Amino acid sequence: MKNLSRWLMLLPVLLLIAGCGEDVNPNYPEEVAQPEFYHRSVKKLTDVIVHDIFSPPQAGRIYAYSSIAGYEALAAGNADLPSFAGGIDHMKEVPAPPQGQEISHHIAAVAAQLKTGKSLIFSEEKIEAFEEEIFREIGEIGVPEDVLTASIAYGRQVADHVIAWYDGDMYKQTRTFPKYSITDDPSKWQPTPPDYMDGIEPSWSKIRPFALDRADQFKPLPPTEYSEEKGSEWWKGVEEVYGALKVEDEAELAERIAIAQFWDCNPYVSTHKGHMMFATKKISPGGHWVNITAIASRKAKADFTQTAEAYALVSMAMHDAFISCWDEKYRSSLVRPETFINRHLDEEWLPLLQTPPFPEHTSGHSVVSRACAIVLTDLYGDNFAFVDDSEVEYDLPERSYTSFLAASEEAAVSRLYGGIHYRPAIDYGVTQGEAVGRHLLSKLHPGGAISKKK
Repeated sequence: MKNLSRWLMLLPVLLLIAGCGEDVNPNYPEEVAQPEFYHRSVKKLTDVIVHDIFSPPQAGRIYAYSSIAGYEALAAGNADLPSFAGGIDHMKEVPAPPQGQEISHHIAAVAAQLKTGKSLIFSEEKIEAFEEEIFREIGEIGVPEDVLTASIAYGRQVADHVIAWYDGDMYKQTRTFPKYSITDDPSKWQPTPPDYMDGIEPSWSKIRPFALDRADQFKPLPPTEYSEEKGSEWWKGVEEVYGALKVEDEAELAERIAIAQFWDCNPYVSTHKGHMMFATKKISPGGHWVNITAIASRKAKADFTQTAEAYALVSMAMHDAFISCWDEKYRSSLVRPETFINRHLDEEWLPLLQTPPFPEHTSGHSVVSRACAIVLTDLYGDNFAFVDDSEVEYDLPERSYTSFLAASEEAAVSRLYGGIHYRPAIDYGVTQGEAVGRHLLSKLHPGGAISKKK
């Protein structure tokens, strides 16, 4: 019965292949190894993640497991490419390719990435339509029918292995855990306007990481001690947020606003007009760094293998960073600037950006951006200048950076300009993210430049 289901899933692709006829291209191994096939598959997953409105931590998990599946399907055919099973303690090696069948592991990587991604989103039909499209294109290159069929089947077998693995990461169990409990303590997080949503993913620290030994392994410094006394360190920090956009220099003000908006990356921004409410969907913080990975890989002319490795390492760093960050968020459960300022400084004040529905300390952008930047620096170099067009499709202009670390620093401070984070959450978050990224590299990419540094 299981084999029957598998062949039924492959039927649409097989029919497409049969319709093309057998016109074998002797150069097909090189032509199917174009990294653009993989880039497009990852971008399609991003589009569906945006459409389905996954929270930032959930999106990070989707990117991680789908990218691991693609990488592992590729590594199974390359003796020089190590499996992550050697570094991730709870991961078992993927099934070996079938004997007696020729497998294109580049095709298998696309199949594995897409099937795993499809298993983690809601709009499966969007991925299925893309699968038909991309495998038709690959078939038209002139890949032998038996090779194409066997390669897709093997990639999906790897995906099944990864799906069974992620099923044990505590995600399902945390769906039933208690919601965040609101208290009368004024220093603790309260739901914020305009929707006053419950705190998102209060149990995310229970999700199984990849390289971290435990969620609090890189526990950051605590936030500034809460105080309602004017002149206290806490009050000074609040005033910095309150005055972030009260600068006299018009050019500087415009730049701060541009930075905040570029790095907003809020997957669900609600707008209320009278009795009407509509939502704007945007890329998540993780999705932004996945796109930067694509930009860097294309600029570096990375081949298929390097590209798949970059997506996998960046996505795993991102996932571990979210676990580390969320562990602190719901430990300190710190009140957001919007809540405190409305109570004590200015009841009419609104932040430039809509406050996300979870506690303040530390800044998710700071932790995740730094972790991803550390990995990309290890892969592509310290002074890798690039133009970031990740937000162009959301009607924002591109921005240029001299390095990944510089981009991560701007992403971090954007949260101050946006009015949603205090300075310690930003600074301590950067330190936290750097530790997460370096630790992941030491376990899963020990030959890299950064992982060798003490």
